[in-house]
Amino acid sequence: MAPRPFSRLHRTACARPAFARLLATLALAALPAHADLLPAQISADSVPRPLTATPGDAAHGRALLLARENANCILCHAIPEARFSGNLAPPLDGVGARLSAAQLRLRVADNRQVHPSTIMPSYFRSEGLTGVAAQYRGKTVLTAQEVEDVVAYLQTLK
Repeated sequence: MAPRPFSRLHRTACARPAFARLLATLALAALPAHADLLPAQISADSVPRPLTATPGDAAHGRALLLARENANCILCHAIPEARFSGNLAPPLDGVGARLSAAQLRLRVADNRQVHPSTIMPSYFRSEGLTGVAAQYRGKTVLTAQEVEDVVAYLQTLK
């Protein structure tokens, strides 16, 4: 199955380059530095094994999604319980019923592996990026544990 860009999201990014730059800037404003996903970790459209030995904390994952720092998911996604959230990207309600934890893990870590034309930032990728400010080079937006926390929360959205 070929990757399919989200047409409304794609049109917005193309029509408003400044908006796309803003998204990239917000996504890169992270402090943690960690290794990227290795090709061996990816299987089809998923990352089958957790990135950490510690299970994800759904409460912390929820806090990360609702926060306007680091991930800033509510900028684009409608999220249950969020008063003000975006409508550029697919709503996240029911995502835990539609996708497995392994599929969610790849989408959070590096959605470009599944949807190459997405404007969604790669939250667990630091290599092969362009336009990254010097202080953020070699750093990921989320740590491996934070990716697992976000996945744990998304799995609760049935």
